[in-house]
Amino acid sequence: MSRTSERLRPRGMKQNEITEILNRPVSRELLARDLTRLAYVATDGTPRSIPIAFAWNGSQIVLCTTKNAPKLPALRKNPMVALTIDTEVHPPKILLIRGRVELDVVDGIPEEYLQMNGSYEMTPEQRVEWEAEVRSLYDGMVRIVVTPTWAKLIDFETTLPSAVEELIRERAERQHA
Repeated sequence: MSRTSERLRPRGMKQNEITEILNRPVSRELLARDLTRLAYVATDGTPRSIPIAFAWNGSQIVLCTTKNAPKLPALRKNPMVALTIDTEVHPPKILLIRGRVELDVVDGIPEEYLQMNGSYEMTPEQRVEWEAEVRSLYDGMVRIVVTPTWAKLIDFETTLPSAVEELIRERAERQHA
């Protein structure tokens, strides 16, 4: 098997490996951010990637959406997703997560939804108005609970994208040959 096909073959991760990556200080910083990008396969077979607010509960990522959201039939059909949480500075810090979703239809507003929208800049009065509007609009929501099955942290200091790591190894081998 060539190096390229080895690199493209998905590698399973053990839970302790995932936990170690997600518990790193940089990962914890990223898991405290407001938005992730959720990638999934739509019902027409084409890829989608959407920004969405999230909450980290220590072992799972929780996203919340309306009960009529177009992504729900797609997630029911194919529950495998990918998430990207990153920074906008150079060098970027990037947390990549793959996982499986479980959909949990709930009455009312999930506590995670209120938490994940708690860091936006609102005055206390704006917060009260926003929460009243949310409660009047939604009679329930769907919690999209992502259990990580794979994780990678790229901080460009201690970790790099796997393709760059491969190029560095190949360069070193050429230099020592």
